[in-house]
Amino acid sequence: MANEDLGRTLRRLRRLASLTQEELAERSGVSVDVIRQLEQGRKQSARLPTLHALANGLGVELTTLLGDPPAVSSTGENDGPRFVAVRRAVMPALWGPEPQPPGPDFSLDRLREQIADGWTQYHAAEFDTVMKALPDMISDARTAMALGEDDDRRAGFAALGKALQLAGHVAVRMGKTDLALTSLERAIDAAGQSSDPLLLPMIVNSTAWTYQRQGRLEDALSIALRAADDMADAGRTETADGLKVWGALTMSAATSAARSGDYERAAQMMETAEKEAARVSKLPDAGDNRMVSVFSPSSVRIERVRLAVQYGHPQDALSLAKGMRLSKDTPPSWRTWLLLDVARAHTDIGDAAGAVKTLESLRRVAPTWMQHHTLAVAIVRDLWALPNHPTGLRPLAEFLGVGE
Repeated sequence: MANEDLGRTLRRLRRLASLTQEELAERSGVSVDVIRQLEQGRKQSARLPTLHALANGLGVELTTLLGDPPAVSSTGENDGPRFVAVRRAVMPALWGPEPQPPGPDFSLDRLREQIADGWTQYHAAEFDTVMKALPDMISDARTAMALGEDDDRRAGFAALGKALQLAGHVAVRMGKTDLALTSLERAIDAAGQSSDPLLLPMIVNSTAWTYQRQGRLEDALSIALRAADDMADAGRTETADGLKVWGALTMSAATSAARSGDYERAAQMMETAEKEAARVSKLPDAGDNRMVSVFSPSSVRIERVRLAVQYGHPQDALSLAKGMRLSKDTPPSWRTWLLLDVARAHTDIGDAAGAVKTLESLRRVAPTWMQHHTLAVAIVRDLWALPNHPTGLRPLAEFLGVGE
């Protein structure tokens, strides 16, 4: 993966982890000389296995090391006017006007539908569309908080919490994790004044994911486990929606444990999650799937494939993925991760043709995600560096802007 920012990113992440170059070399299995050359800019490229090992040694996602997150536009401008508008919506100016009661044309149901559509667009990688809509969503939700009736006001807080949670996810995709945490903290405040008992643990899960992106694995593990335990203690896992939220928290905790090196604990949590996922379809489902955490037998298997690839078991990953039938509500973002991880596994075992075939499938089912995903670019660059290009690689390279 050639990337002029790779050395700076590697050095920053290493220092955040309080590691010397020698300590990172010992953790990752990558030589000190290679680490030194990358950080000093004398070496500006590395193969995917090397980057994978460095990410594991740092305790971060591979995409964190690869550079720009998927949502950054091709211009590289991720602080343009549209994103500034999102910032202002999340953090209104000091001493600004208080929210006013909504006008006669306002509809809380319509606002909830708009927020649900925003989540669908987010999972489809339509980030520009989401950013355009977010400021008005958040503003309308703040207005809804000023409704007169208690039930309506609590519903307004729920809408605000869900809109701010969405803003937090978009901020993570833009590489702005501090803004994401600000948005999620305000979402948690709104959730506490809402009537939705599942909203708070859902936002906690988003916070755990953001901590993971920052390398705060212990914090991510702790809050995910606590929220999952609280849900179980309160009997919140006896509905499909409640079980989905609990399951998403458990998978998040497992990912944090795995990235911290506790693979056995992670495997145990994933086994528990997979058993519980079988109950989802048998329980009452009272909510809008667009507004609830993603958790199903499919999502658990996707996460197991991801962990197998990330921690050096590509054959296990391919075995887990073989013959998978994804549930109809599996979002494009999750399908993208599965196909990327399968492509990585094929690449790791030297099956270039299998990797290309998988990436061709990804281009058909989720072209927008693929085009913005740094991991897809990294895999294609590794394949492009081979002396003999497998059939079908050139169109993929041209689609991603990789090659001669």
